[in-house]
Amino acid sequence: MLTHLRPAIALTVFFTLLTGLAYPLVLTGAAQALFPSAANGSLIEREGTILGSGLVAQSFAGDAWLHPRPSASGWNAAGTGASNLGPTSAALIATVAKRRAAWEAANGAPAPIDAVTASGSGLDPHISPENAMAQAGRIAAVRGVDAGSVRELIAAAVEGRLFGLYGEPRVNVFLTNIALDEAFPMPPAGGEGQAAE
Repeated sequence: MLTHLRPAIALTVFFTLLTGLAYPLVLTGAAQALFPSAANGSLIEREGTILGSGLVAQSFAGDAWLHPRPSASGWNAAGTGASNLGPTSAALIATVAKRRAAWEAANGAPAPIDAVTASGSGLDPHISPENAMAQAGRIAAVRGVDAGSVRELIAAAVEGRLFGLYGEPRVNVFLTNIALDEAFPMPPAGGEGQAAE
């Protein structure tokens, strides 16, 4: 019996060390060497403080910033997910109608679909270029700058399709809001908006 157990135990230990230790260490080392930012979560840091990740949506309150897609999880990375309400749900229809009315009142334009519907994860960091551009007038008014300048900044922030084929053009809300703060600082007396934590 020991002659049958010895190879099984040896192979179990060998493959545990190979696939459970050596392989992950090699991949971690390669990722750190080749793609250090992505391997560390695409964290955005300013003056030694981590502001967040370019891969995870955050809530932004106030009219001075781009607003992300709605989130069924309240932008909580610990409890991501969708509402699981179907298209005939009265609760979903009412929620979307409420979001649409609020968005259109704030921005003075018809609401794009991604402005009123939550993403599947609740943490989608991107919005459509149409959504972002429609918010430019509100942002410019609060920051006291020309709306055309804000639109130019947003246009420069549009990310194209992966390899020109996959996905849709999109705007990363968090990165664009950082660019807005750098390019058009808030007037001293008008700092009503705050990035939500």
